[in-house]
Amino acid sequence: MVVPYPPGGGTDGLGRITAQFLSEKLGQPIVVQNIGGASSTVGSDTVRRADPDGYTILFNASLFVLGKTIMPTCPYDPQTDFRPIAQAGEAPLVLLVNLNVSGTDYASTIAAIAKEPKKYFFALSSGGSAGHIATLEFLKKTKLPLDTILYKGTAPGKARGLFVTSKERTPLAPAIPTTNEVGLKDFNIGSWYGVWAPKATPDPIVDRLAAAMAEVSKDSAFIAKTTSLGIVPTARGPADFAAFIKAEVETNTALLQDAGYKPE
Repeated sequence: MVVPYPPGGGTDGLGRITAQFLSEKLGQPIVVQNIGGASSTVGSDTVRRADPDGYTILFNASLFVLGKTIMPTCPYDPQTDFRPIAQAGEAPLVLLVNLNVSGTDYASTIAAIAKEPKKYFFALSSGGSAGHIATLEFLKKTKLPLDTILYKGTAPGKARGLFVTSKERTPLAPAIPTTNEVGLKDFNIGSWYGVWAPKATPDPIVDRLAAAMAEVSKDSAFIAKTTSLGIVPTARGPADFAAFIKAEVETNTALLQDAGYKPE
């Protein structure tokens, strides 16, 4: 299983948990290989060029499917050069504001920002990421005239959460309301993760891997481990996952284009 990021990150962590349980369901060992570089394209392209025998698979995050949208030099088309096996999980996002921003809850904080919008901006760590997409959707819904600034990473700091983008409150931060609770309807954008194989992988192999992933998603120990990381296990198989990806790419590409996003 290729994880196209360095060891220690969120994608790597979930990838290793998934590999452990998938190995148990398949009855054979799975070795996780971290091949980072170029916004995950190096590792992903390694899988694209691998023999389609089911022995080399990809574990990646949602940013992967927007490769052609956010990177003109992306060496592959995520929708046509890979076969979706299964979605492994979804993770909600949280809107954080600096403690210096006035307000005690969502309504009062947004009211304060709306009075002096030039004083504030959105800080983002990656163009085209789930956080970027959620930010664009938030600005579209609220019509707040805030700029977005891309940074090269994230850093710890003191902040308070205004909402989470899940349908239910997360047990990791139960005091933070959901988007629906603060009045943002149909706003459940989050990061998600999945498993892919090279495009020429035969149906029987895809079916076997997908069936094993379906078992993984129902395993109580897997659910406990992923939930502790703030990730909700999912059970989308090949057809449902492919349809989900298609809709994600269409919707998110339109959001980025409407916002005037220029790929780097």
